[in-house]
Amino acid sequence: MKNITISDVAKAAGVSVTTVSRFINQNYGKMSDVTKEKIETVIKQLNYRPSASARRMRTHESKMIGVIVGDISNVFSSLLFSGIYEILQPLNYSVLLLNANNSSDEEHKGINRLLEQQIDGLIIQPSQNYFQNYQFVLDANVPFVTVDRYIKDQPKFIGKVITNNGQASEAMATELIKLGYQKMILISSSTVETSAQIPRIDGFTKVAQHNAIPIINVNVANHTNEWIANQIRKHVTKKPQKTALVSLMGPLLFKTLSAINMLHLSFPDDIGLTSFDDWNWAQFVGNGIDLIQQDPLKMGQNAASLLLEAIKANQPRIQLPPIIIPAKRISGHSL
Repeated sequence: MKNITISDVAKAAGVSVTTVSRFINQNYGKMSDVTKEKIETVIKQLNYRPSASARRMRTHESKMIGVIVGDISNVFSSLLFSGIYEILQPLNYSVLLLNANNSSDEEHKGINRLLEQQIDGLIIQPSQNYFQNYQFVLDANVPFVTVDRYIKDQPKFIGKVITNNGQASEAMATELIKLGYQKMILISSSTVETSAQIPRIDGFTKVAQHNAIPIINVNVANHTNEWIANQIRKHVTKKPQKTALVSLMGPLLFKTLSAINMLHLSFPDDIGLTSFDDWNWAQFVGNGIDLIQQDPLKMGQNAASLLLEAIKANQPRIQLPPIIIPAKRISGHSL
């Protein structure tokens, strides 16, 4: 089959290539409705699809945005992408989503693939801890924004959207102590250099140590639910010591609940339970779980808006203040 070109469309519609180009890029100017309808009809009849490279040559834009998330199976990623898409799709951007699978190597390969597509900008949930690992994106003159996770020494002209993880964790730890809890067990999972869990661990640890409360961090990455249950059993002493389990991510709450069930514990009678979460399904467990709830949808919307600012400035080095989306305390009956 012959590849249909913009020239073929122009010839069939009886107009100039420039007129077709203006139509494709929605630069209608004084174009009559008759001309627009004629071009639209021919495009449909010929099944013409303008290539990204041709579009970039004409407009210096590909109208494509790359998004890389750490773990596409996490509900957080789905909601984050939905927020990004809500902002970009009405502006006729195509949004290309890649999964890093919590691997710095996969992330690097994914960024390179997106740069080969000549994307106009990039939103990334980073898997690496130092900005030097992302310098090549800046060298390619592609604006980008980070979301959720923290990069050490990230320049102020690179936008970022985060949750107030440390502050929210300190507030919850303080609440646990006021409720009489004498030990905290953090359930975490990390296989990459950077994670939103890091400031959460720091926040809980800071308050626990200040109040001389024992705190244990159990990294459950690559372990079974049985292993997790054994770790909890090990740290839940026979001596009466009011203990709280803290799940540091929404997906970990499933594992934590499974472990509690294996140990035949009930909350809040035998053990307290709280978790970071991304959506409100936990309200249906028991009488509801006490949560620290993020808003990934709003984070995605803000990340997309920040990126559009950088694209509009036509260069990646503009001052973009960080956007902090506060987590909400959702009350339940698990503490």
